[in-house]
Amino acid sequence: MRNRGGTVSKTNPANDNQGDLLLGAPAIANFLGVTQRQVYRLVADRLIPSFKLGSTISARRSSLTAWMDGAELRVAV
Repeated sequence: MRNRGGTVSKTNPANDNQGDLLLGAPAIANFLGVTQRQVYRLVADRLIPSFKLGSTISARRSSLTAWMDGAELRVAV
């Protein structure tokens, strides 16, 4: 995609990850504040709510937020 200066932009505005959907381990890692490797481990161990779109690990911000809220409640009790 070309921006106003004529250079090619590497971001895709259709996948800006500003909605509820997080596409890919990098987006999930950024949201959770962990590394991509930790995301892959959390997904493999089924510790976080996630799903695949094709071969891409995906998650919803709302599901991860609810998961974190639940984890906080379990620790606080």
